[in-house]
Amino acid sequence: MAPGLNVNSLEFKLPDLGEGLTEAGITRWLVQVGDVVAVDQPVVEVETAKALVEVPCPYGGVVTALFGEEGTELPVGAPLLTVAVGAPEGSPAPAPEEPAERALQTAAAEESSGNVLVGYGTAAAPARRRRVRSAGPVTQPAPKPAAQPVPRAVRQEKPPRPQEPAAGPSEASGSSGAGTLPRTDGPIPVISPLVRKLARENDVDLRVLLGTGPDGLITRADVESAIAVGRTTAHAATPTYEPTPTRTHEPTPTRTHDVTPTHTPVGAVSEEPRVAPTGAEIRYPLTGIRGLVADKMSRSRREIPEATCWVDADATELLAARAAMNGAAKEGEGQKISLLALFARISVAALARYPMLNSTVDMEAREVVRLADVHLGFAAQTDRGLVVPVVRNANTRTTESVNAELIRLTEAARDGKLTPAQLTGGTFTLNNYGVFGVDGSTPIINHPEAAMLGVGRIVPKPWVHQGELAVRHVVQLSLTFDHRVCDGGTAGGFLRFVADCVEQPAVLLRSV
Repeated sequence: MAPGLNVNSLEFKLPDLGEGLTEAGITRWLVQVGDVVAVDQPVVEVETAKALVEVPCPYGGVVTALFGEEGTELPVGAPLLTVAVGAPEGSPAPAPEEPAERALQTAAAEESSGNVLVGYGTAAAPARRRRVRSAGPVTQPAPKPAAQPVPRAVRQEKPPRPQEPAAGPSEASGSSGAGTLPRTDGPIPVISPLVRKLARENDVDLRVLLGTGPDGLITRADVESAIAVGRTTAHAATPTYEPTPTRTHEPTPTRTHDVTPTHTPVGAVSEEPRVAPTGAEIRYPLTGIRGLVADKMSRSRREIPEATCWVDADATELLAARAAMNGAAKEGEGQKISLLALFARISVAALARYPMLNSTVDMEAREVVRLADVHLGFAAQTDRGLVVPVVRNANTRTTESVNAELIRLTEAARDGKLTPAQLTGGTFTLNNYGVFGVDGSTPIINHPEAAMLGVGRIVPKPWVHQGELAVRHVVQLSLTFDHRVCDGGTAGGFLRFVADCVEQPAVLLRSV
């Protein structure tokens, strides 16, 4: 019978982040190896293609290993860390024919809070399932190589034990000191599935290894030591070609195919640029937000036949109306109305007149789906890249409400605290590229939306006003639209209405 174990090593994997996200990058570890963590304590800060979130660990115990350096990108389901959890008093020893690590996880089920749902805390522990016994050790399915990052460290709870003379098969498996001697039958206690995979890929027999971890657990360091010994032996036996007598000045070639390559997981790609040997190229990985933008823009350009029209508008009266709004507000009452909020309110009024631009296209059904509510996205440039937060139900909000929501979402975007739900579901996008000091643009539509309104900078220009030449504040407006949804007449009518509202804000009173 296998001995009872006092320490349970549980592996916490990167949970499902929701919103269709399949990977995340480690931005900051909140714990280190050897730290004691509580149930549901945040242990790592990760950056997805949509937000920056803290991931809580559902286990409580001592951190024994961290997987992946800061900057590493991991797929969902990849190991994040391992936690040593004390087994409850009186826990039964695992059955001889049951894998040790499965028995360890079952023994500590009450010490975890269950699966993690990022952004919503952790759920209750799932009901314990009935365990199925097998006739021999069960090998867990090998995950893809990209899901196996290299651990940063493994904490040795006890010093390595000296090797004792090998015993017979029955003595080794039945002794109370199991885990300190090589074993030939029964379950093999391994600290994590990653160690099993590493051993399998390098043809290391776990039954002949001595575990140096807690209670004889075989750790990654044990397997790597065995691999190193095997490579040293192989290198000593590697033949070399004899040098050609007539060309003794050349170095002796070696058989490069005998060199065993080291395993580098895909998830361990660094955000630092990779310099080519010649120094002529610098490559940057398309990960995180940059990767999401690349994917969405490529899909938009492939699927949407967009067209752009633009017009210049005199924004002098709009600036005066904004000044009057902010001047009429009493000191300390509310926030000042921004120009972006006014353009948002104008856009909503224009969409009420031209609802086809608040649509999406279902090519499988060959239908244009006209949407009832306006969820207004707006482009926001942050240190992490371009993001598009969404103002929900903008068609039911007042100008002040839209303004407050824009301020709140912008601050969250700059702090990297937007949730995936705040970055998805938009139906129309407002792009204020004038903040970059440019007049016009032909943007790519934010798939799967049907249109995007662009606003350039507002600058003083010569303008004919009431039959006379005058200096007025002029803005260039552009509308990029999906030509499958509407034709130029609809798009032109929408843009002209927006320009009329900018030049004469009183036009908005008809739709308020």
